[in-house]
Amino acid sequence: MEHPSHPFLPGCLKGDPQAQRQLYEAFKAPMFRLCLRYAGSREEAEDLLQEGFVRVFTDLHQYRGQGPLGAWVRKVVLNVALQHLRRQKNAPAILDIETLPELPGEAAESLFGQLRAKALTALLQQLPPGYRTVFNLFVMEGHSHREIAEMLGISENTSKSQLSKAKAMLRSMLEKSLAG
Repeated sequence: MEHPSHPFLPGCLKGDPQAQRQLYEAFKAPMFRLCLRYAGSREEAEDLLQEGFVRVFTDLHQYRGQGPLGAWVRKVVLNVALQHLRRQKNAPAILDIETLPELPGEAAESLFGQLRAKALTALLQQLPPGYRTVFNLFVMEGHSHREIAEMLGISENTSKSQLSKAKAMLRSMLEKSLAG
């Protein structure tokens, strides 16, 4: 199972701490950005990252070399983040903020296109967990509403509603930050 771009894999499978450190260093930055998008705070993201890598090392024997290692690591860390959200008392929080206006799709997309990644992450962390989770899965990860519904145990319509409300809430926060 030697992989030319990841010579540390055999060592990781044997539990070699130096090899594990190499794997961690290779993927920690993108995985931390992923965790930041799902977490409510930097501290929570750090916890998710740590828990994610524990799972990566525990389950590494399941990686069969089909597809890039980075994609497999990403899937494991994303699953840890989603399980964490499910464990939270009211996650996914299906909140009813009926006062938020609906956004015309193109206007919303152009607004989000103008945001830099750091600013978007900071705004996402302010969203209720349910909104944040659906927004991430749909916009950032590219999952369909049907897939999201299955992952989170909600209906497709709830997923669509959560996405719409997340976009409206993000737009409102962005407008406030620009006006302030």
